[in-house]
This record gives sequence, structure tokens and C-alpha cells, in this order.
Amino acid sequence: MPVAALEALAPLLARDSRLLGLDVGKKTVGLALSDVRRTVASPMETVRRKHMAADLARIKALALEHGVGGFVVGLPVGMDGRESPRCQSVRQFAAGLLKECDLPLAFFDERFSTAAVERLLIDEADMSRARRKQVIDKIAAAYILQGALELMAGAR
Repeated sequence: MPVAALEALAPLLARDSRLLGLDVGKKTVGLALSDVRRTVASPMETVRRKHMAADLARIKALALEHGVGGFVVGLPVGMDGRESPRCQSVRQFAAGLLKECDLPLAFFDERFSTAAVERLLIDEADMSRARRKQVIDKIAAAYILQGALELMAGAR
């Protein structure tokens, strides 16, 4: 299945399927899951990256287990709106995911997501640095997915 524009993703999804949001980093992949109505994103898990095949196999297993119908992958666009060097590795990861799972995928500009989540965890949750490190990736994935869900809802 090809990469779709976010606005074109909803018609490609099976009825009552969920979206899986991904925050792809060098060391981890944060995962978040939507509800079947695709209105709320919830942090799911953080996958510690080992090698591409193992990472993709874990994500595929979770997608099958949770009735996922498509993916939203955070794209680390630079502050000036241009693609950062990290975008290439995220796009390669997404290409591997598409080979492993025949489901639609859309990218979402993840600018500010990790910084916003970290600020929230420090200011609002008063969370220690060690605890933030454990949860930040999956919460960033939920932040990305929630933003995508809201844009998709606005496009309806």
C-alpha cells in the first residue's frame, strides 16, 4: 500500500480499525493507538530498537493484535519547514513497515512534539528525568497521532 496524504487516509481505512502512531527515533520507536472511532490517541509502548527486522516484526504483531488499519508516522521536519536529515531514515523505516504490513501510511509533521511533551511532563506532571526518559517516546507518538486525528476530523 502506498504512502497517502493525511487528508486521504480515512477512506483507505477499514471500518472500526485503529490507527497506530509512530515516533521513530534512533534508539526507540514510540507507539500510540487510536480508538476505533479515531478520535483519541493513547500512548501504547516504546520499542527499544535492535535491528530493523525485529523492530518491524514487533510493530506488525501489535498492529495485528489491536486491529490497526493504518499508520501515522511522525516526520521530523526542520523549523524552516524543510525536511531534516533525520527524515530520510524515518522514510526508510516507513518503507520497511509498508513492506511488512500492507496498510496505508501517512506522515505527520512532528515539529515541536517531543519538546512539547517534555515541557508538559516537567511542568504539569513534575516527572523526574529518569521517568520522563521511560515514557516520552510513547507520549510523543500519542501527541503526533492526536494531531493527525484532529486534522483528519477537520477534513471530514
